[in-house]
Amino acid sequence: MDDEQRGMDRRRVLSLMAMAAPAAVLTAAVAHPAEAATTWGGPVRFRPGRAMLGSYLSLRGRTLTESLALRRRQLGREQRIVHRYYPWTGYAPVSEPEVPSGAVLMVSWDGTFHKRITSGKSDRDIALMATRLAGMQRPIMLRWGWEMNGNWFDWDGAHNGRKPAGYIKSWRRMHRIFRDEGASNVAWVWGPNWNSGPDVSWNRFQRYYPGDAYVDWVGVSGYNFSKESPRTLFTPIVDAYGKRKPIVLAETAAIGHGRNTKAPWIRRLSAYVDATPSIGAVVWFDTDQQKGTSRNFRPDTDAEALAAYRKMARKSRFSG
Repeated sequence: MDDEQRGMDRRRVLSLMAMAAPAAVLTAAVAHPAEAATTWGGPVRFRPGRAMLGSYLSLRGRTLTESLALRRRQLGREQRIVHRYYPWTGYAPVSEPEVPSGAVLMVSWDGTFHKRITSGKSDRDIALMATRLAGMQRPIMLRWGWEMNGNWFDWDGAHNGRKPAGYIKSWRRMHRIFRDEGASNVAWVWGPNWNSGPDVSWNRFQRYYPGDAYVDWVGVSGYNFSKESPRTLFTPIVDAYGKRKPIVLAETAAIGHGRNTKAPWIRRLSAYVDATPSIGAVVWFDTDQQKGTSRNFRPDTDAEALAAYRKMARKSRFSG
């Protein structure tokens, strides 16, 4: 793992520690997802009844290629999505040679303070990333400014005057620049956290939604830090958007709460996806122990957990 990736991992750990704080589940109007048209998802198509399964892979002592090979041996299949984190500036690659050509690249791209975008000061950086991603000539899911309803990133509402409108304005400006630069291979993933921090009215996830014309997939981050069920973590987002957009569980993993507790949660996740037709992708946050805690996000920390994950991965529901 290079220094750039280590830096991104450290930042990700900080956000995960913040996310672990308990907060009330957000409520939304209940809606039953309808069978979606195959045109959903923009450049990364949603296939009804088939969810793509992938991961962010950062395993201690292994390159991404080596990590992909390990999971291939364990699961008997390839990763359908390979998730990478990019900083806001200073890193705009022209290719991702370790990501297999048959996989969808999902990029979580950092943001910045809203005014730097809405003022036009960041237009050149945005255009550069758009050009680089377009040049990869592969389907890409772009998750910009994720977990904007938290209070741990520069681009969240708490760090921008408690005004979600700035986030929406930033998103739409970026979307226009990508269009102008010809990045037609990029599917836009809007990805709030499962609960809001702070959990107050101005910070509800709905207040950050850029609009259907600017979003291809709706994502959500959610972990069982406090033993939450998949239904608790993901249903508010599914109910709010699942009839209009395909859903990607953009970050999730089972955190052990004692011996042999990961496997039951993985089985519940599998059953939840089975019962939720609007979910078109699941992306595991597959990395080692979180610094300063006992949390380990890997699905192979014990034989029972790996067996449950393997069984889920081999189901037809996860063959997208």
